[in-house]
Amino acid sequence: MNRHFIALSLILILLNSCQGQDAKDSPAGKGTTINPDTSSSGLFLDSLMLEGFIKEQKAGDTEAKQLRNFYKIRMYRFAWFTETGITENLRAYWTLHNNYINNFGDTALRFAGLHHDIDGLLTTDNVPRIPHQKKLRTELQLTSHFFVYLNNAYAGKADPAVMQWHIPRKKLDGAGLLHSFLARNGKDIEDWEPVNIYYKRLKKELLHYEEIEKNGGWKRIAIDGLRAYSPGDSSAVIRQVKQRLLSAFSGIKIDTSLLYGNDLLALVKSAQRSFGLKEDGVIGAALIKELNVPVKDRKEQMLINLERMRWLPQQPQGEFIAVNIPEFRLHVFSGEKKVFSIDIVVGQTAHNTVIFADKLQYIVFSPYWNVPPSIVQKEILPAIRKSRNYLSKNNMEQTGSSGGLPVIRQKPGGANALGKVKFIFPNSYNIYFHDTPAKSLFGEEARALSHGCIRLAEPAKLATYLLRNQREWTTRKINDALSASVEKWVTLKEEVPVYITYFTAWADSDGLLNFRKDIYNHDKKVSKSLHE
Repeated sequence: MNRHFIALSLILILLNSCQGQDAKDSPAGKGTTINPDTSSSGLFLDSLMLEGFIKEQKAGDTEAKQLRNFYKIRMYRFAWFTETGITENLRAYWTLHNNYINNFGDTALRFAGLHHDIDGLLTTDNVPRIPHQKKLRTELQLTSHFFVYLNNAYAGKADPAVMQWHIPRKKLDGAGLLHSFLARNGKDIEDWEPVNIYYKRLKKELLHYEEIEKNGGWKRIAIDGLRAYSPGDSSAVIRQVKQRLLSAFSGIKIDTSLLYGNDLLALVKSAQRSFGLKEDGVIGAALIKELNVPVKDRKEQMLINLERMRWLPQQPQGEFIAVNIPEFRLHVFSGEKKVFSIDIVVGQTAHNTVIFADKLQYIVFSPYWNVPPSIVQKEILPAIRKSRNYLSKNNMEQTGSSGGLPVIRQKPGGANALGKVKFIFPNSYNIYFHDTPAKSLFGEEARALSHGCIRLAEPAKLATYLLRNQREWTTRKINDALSASVEKWVTLKEEVPVYITYFTAWADSDGLLNFRKDIYNHDKKVSKSLHE
């Protein structure tokens, strides 16, 4: 037996005997066992070769640690080559990587020389004749490339915090993901990708829009004097709308006549729903304006939101609440199942609702409203100067002073700005959910109207759901607490994760592609970062 192989085997045995004390550095994290497929190759490298590559490449600490962890766990066997050729994993990875570059144009993944080498390996039968040192270099370059691909394709290129996104960014275990990739041996790679279901849905729609663009996109619809069209009407505009919907909605069948028939009505309502418009079936200027957005712009909007979706962790298994600011909706989930949704009002452009995550801990029935100092200074004090009875008329009282300003709160009651209940997930932004006496606001399509907190159209529905497992809180007791004149705090038995997000494009569980307006101009910042 080759003396070099015997010596290497002894070293590997010693390394394995020390593995227990190094468990805390396992790339999969504490308490995780990795069972890599080490049977696919009889080719080896050693730690000196690996350290030489790390030094030559001037690898950073993170990349160097990933490389060391990966090859140590697989006992320094090659991952991409066998004695007789290349592995199916190499073919699968290169296909995955090329599809990513073609779809997203990520030039950061174009490693000098490596692409030429891999393309050559995929088209030759002479891999066994390639010198070992050449294979070794390509092996290590490809593994290093995989880690860069992971970060770009699945963690995202932009810095979320710079984009005013304060939800903790998803962390990727590079070595652990590479081990799990290799274990699939080139099969079912889509199931392996470390992304949430929303990313997969939107990516599918992006590929569909790629085909639309290749086929010439869609024609602009004439607005025809801003007329509105209903079932029974006839116009060239109606034909153009039909053609536009045929191009965007896959699998539908509809005639292309001038007549607005009943078969068009459901499609028009679906289109209105996809843009967040009133679903009345009337073809008006607002719908046509959305339909006229060029396919190129819609693709860019999808790319921006795919980047945001990369930042998110996998969908939580338990119960959680997700708010989508541009959609003006709050969604309650139990795992992947949506339980219900509620219309909301979010912050004005001048008072953005912050994007962050926290845990809902308290429900406060019949709450006081502690008026923020900024509102006291800008709104309350000028009103008091105009009318000495302003506080009493508005059920308010002064409880002290701070920083040269009076401390004002509004007492519980029907006119209270927070309504009958609020939901607290303690955070430094002082943002929470609450009821409102201004119910008419929920009739508006665009509801960026608050000072930053989130107003709920159906707060009692949310309270009842959150307290369903606390038996003492019967429907009658909840209704009594909502109507009381005394503030009542309730602590939830289990905290509920809350994610306040910002997506202007997504595909829902029914397969409908949605677009919304960029009300805070966040999309522009992400787009700029992606194209730098």
